[in-house]
Amino acid sequence: MSTALGTSLDPVEQRILGALMEKQRTVPDSYPLTANALRSACNQASSREPVTELDEQTIHRALAGLRERELIRFVHTGSGARVVRFHQRLTEALGLDEPAAAVLTVLLLRGPQTPGELRTRTERVHGFADREAVEALLSELADRDDPLVVQLERKPGQHDHRWAHLLGPLPEGSAVPTSARVDREIVLAEGVDGRDARVRAAYDSSATDYADALGDELTHKPFDRWLLARVAELAPPGPVIDVGCGPGQVAAFLSDQGKTTSAVDLSPAMVDQVRSRRPEIDAKVGDLTDLLRPASAAGWSAVTAWYALVHLAPSELPAAIRALARVLLPGGMLALALHVGDEVRHVEDLFGAAVDVDFVFHDREQVLDACVSADLTDIQWYLRSSDAEHEVDTERLYVLARAPR
Repeated sequence: MSTALGTSLDPVEQRILGALMEKQRTVPDSYPLTANALRSACNQASSREPVTELDEQTIHRALAGLRERELIRFVHTGSGARVVRFHQRLTEALGLDEPAAAVLTVLLLRGPQTPGELRTRTERVHGFADREAVEALLSELADRDDPLVVQLERKPGQHDHRWAHLLGPLPEGSAVPTSARVDREIVLAEGVDGRDARVRAAYDSSATDYADALGDELTHKPFDRWLLARVAELAPPGPVIDVGCGPGQVAAFLSDQGKTTSAVDLSPAMVDQVRSRRPEIDAKVGDLTDLLRPASAAGWSAVTAWYALVHLAPSELPAAIRALARVLLPGGMLALALHVGDEVRHVEDLFGAAVDVDFVFHDREQVLDACVSADLTDIQWYLRSSDAEHEVDTERLYVLARAPR
C-alpha cells in the first residue's frame, strides 16, 4: 500500500509515532523520550486501542526502520553514557499544523474514530471549537493530493461515520464506502426547477408505454403486496394517498383494499393514466414536497411513496420525508420504497421514450435518519433485491413508520 509517506507504516510504527506525537505536546519537559519512556507510552492502558505489550527488542527494531526513512531522529543527551532519546519527524514529513497533528495522533493511537470522538480525544493536544471544526479538518485532510484520512462505512447501530488514517493498512473489517465517492447532489446541478422539468418531461413522454408495459405490476411483486396490505391494515381509519404515483399501480392496490385513495404525481400525463384506468382514485398533479391534507379529514391515514424519492438529492430527503409525515393523522403510516446503493444512474430511454433523467440510489442510513428526524416512530425497514424478472436488479429499501399518536 502506498501512502503519503511513499510506504506504509506497520502497527508498531504507527504506535511509536503516535506516542511520540502525543508526548511531544502533553509532556514537553520530558520530550524527546528515552527508550523506556517510549515503551511505556506505547503500552499504556489508557487512550490506546488496542492496548499492547511491545517488548524492547520490537520497539528498537521499529525505531531503526523509522530512522532509515527519516521519520525518527535519535537525540543524544546527558554526559558520560550519553542517553539516547527519540524525536518524531512525521509532522515535518507531512507538513502538519497543530490541529492536523492532533487528529493524526489520535487516529494513530486509537484507530478509526467519529468526529465527535476525535473532538473529545484531542483536547489534551489541541482544542477544537466544535465538532464542525473537526469535520472541516477531516475533509481537508481527505482532499489532499495524497489523502491522509478516509471516511469509513458506518457500523450497525452507529449514527456517525468513522474516519481512519491512510498511513498504513485499514483495520481488518473496515470498509471505505464507495458512496462517499459518488456525488448524488449532481442531480441539482441545474437547480430544483431544472431537475423537476426533466423528470416531468421524462414521465410525460413515457406515460402510455410505461403504463402498458407494467400493467398490474404488483402481481409479480409478492413482497410489495404484503407490505402494502400491512399499510392498509395498520393505518387508522381515513383516506390514504400515493405520492409519485406514476400510472397508479400502488394507488390501485390500496383502493382494492377498500381504502378511499388519492394519488399525486408531478407528471400530468401520468395523472391522466390513473384517471382513465382507475376513475375511482382522486388523482391530481402535485409535488410530494408540498403535500396538502385531505379536504375530508384532518390528515392522511397513510402516505405511500413507492420509488417517488428516486430523483431527489440526499440533501432533499429530510425535508421531503418531513413533508410527508407532517400531513399524517396521529398514528398514520408512512411507507417508502427506494433504490439503495452507491450510484446516480442516468437514463436516456424509458419504455421506448427518449428521456434525460437521473435516478438516485440512496444511502440506507440517510433514509432512516431522515425518518427519525421527522419524528416518526415504530420504524421498520427491509432490504431486498427486485422481485420481478423484467426489473433492473438493484437493492431495494422498504421503510414502514408511524406518526406519533
